[in-house]
Amino acid sequence: MITLRAIAQRTWPATISRLRLSFAGRVFVLALVLRLLPVLLTARLGIGLDDMFQYDMLARSLVAGNGYRWYAQPDLYTISHYIQFDLSSVPYDPKGIPTSYRAPLYPAFLALIYALSGLEWRFFAARLAQALLGATLAPLTYWIARRIAGTPRNSGELRGTYKAPRGPGVPLSLKEGNAEKLAALIVALYPWLVLFPLGLATENLFTPLLALAILALLRAGESSSLRDWALAGVALGLATLTRSIIVGFVPLAVLLVPKNRLRGGLILLGCVAALTLPWAYRNTRLHGQLTFVENNLGTNLYLGYHPQGTGTFQFGISLDLVPILDDAERNRRGIEAALGFIRDDPGRVPYLIVRKLGYFWGLEKRPFVYFYSNNYLGHWPDALLALALVGLCLPFVLLMPLAIIGALQPFSPSASTGNKQGARLLIALILYFAGAYALILAEERYHLPLIPFLAAFAAWGAAQVLGRKRQSSQRRSLWHPALALGLIALLFLNWGLELHRDAPKLAAMFGPDGNRIGTDY
Repeated sequence: MITLRAIAQRTWPATISRLRLSFAGRVFVLALVLRLLPVLLTARLGIGLDDMFQYDMLARSLVAGNGYRWYAQPDLYTISHYIQFDLSSVPYDPKGIPTSYRAPLYPAFLALIYALSGLEWRFFAARLAQALLGATLAPLTYWIARRIAGTPRNSGELRGTYKAPRGPGVPLSLKEGNAEKLAALIVALYPWLVLFPLGLATENLFTPLLALAILALLRAGESSSLRDWALAGVALGLATLTRSIIVGFVPLAVLLVPKNRLRGGLILLGCVAALTLPWAYRNTRLHGQLTFVENNLGTNLYLGYHPQGTGTFQFGISLDLVPILDDAERNRRGIEAALGFIRDDPGRVPYLIVRKLGYFWGLEKRPFVYFYSNNYLGHWPDALLALALVGLCLPFVLLMPLAIIGALQPFSPSASTGNKQGARLLIALILYFAGAYALILAEERYHLPLIPFLAAFAAWGAAQVLGRKRQSSQRRSLWHPALALGLIALLFLNWGLELHRDAPKLAAMFGPDGNRIGTDY
């Protein structure tokens, strides 16, 4: 008689053996453990930014069965101690005000977690779920990097047995598949990706969806399968429902994926439309005017072009439009004011765009500076504080130069391997993201969803640096190293100016009451 125990003894060893052979599985476990540690150590940690309070309000409203509303009476009473709202512009309901200001998927994700966990432990439960989601980025990056490197699909992806050819131009460390493993490890260990599940922020959902969409598009570029196009469309549609700025990349994706472009592109566009248009219809009916997934462009443009602003979020200016509870009216006023700012001083626009690019590619220290200086973390010794700042900023400083080198590698005359079409897709995504935020409003956290793709390029860039002696006799192109050096120099110039600008604030943090200086976000 066959018992359950006998079946388990027969099946589990084989399963464990397969897991041991799968690098993707191992790196997922590593990433998950690292992300769970800060979550478990901060089990009772609250939330501390306006965005987080808004997402929490929306999720609680959904759980309560009140629909997609915010500023219910208890929340309005709490916040009214800090902000005086104009209730005359909307018919106020104690259950809250129907809104279109935020995209719906992330609050819906939180609402699902809240419904399962209960409200008392909702933040802890959400962070556990976000740690699990964030850990998927490591294997996703591994698979993306393999396709960018041009590794054949039948190359033993699960067993790590693929050996790339030893021909000229193949990077030294790439021949054993180490580059894609390095990319996955970068994402698994990246400090801000490890810590970000602690915050209620859309990046926790948006980044895995974007990585999944790009992986599906890379697969669609390798084969004629329409399933990959459909998967990419679903992932991009869900990503748009999380942060609508990605919708502008959808037509670029269709143009940059060569195989089955007509049918595949129609499927991708159809999936995105099917997922986003119902919510756009809801918003349009709510306001009586054409409205897409979210209605915060006016606020962001107002902040991005304000005469007293520098192109990034600034707390004082951000309060100007907050009291307006009618989303359509707030959006209209913000756009009109931003256009007025541009008309009054058009010569300032190029300066602001450059500043926004600088913020977008800035050092990853702003959240830590805010939380530490507002006494969320207590007082730290100077050595520990310095170590934390360096530990948070240094990985990005090391990542970006290597990513630039790696991004240019597929287009080098000496390159005999690599997926140029895939590299173009990733480069287009990076340029689109940076350009879109440079035209609106920028912060350094906005580049966080690009880290998996930058890691894929950086791993290949590291392979080029390690293999430079073997490539010394190969045909060279002067514009590749010149462009790389120029971009790297601009990055270090940007970081140097940022540190000079923030020097007084950073110096104050190292003072005896540095944890209580109360800097704005």
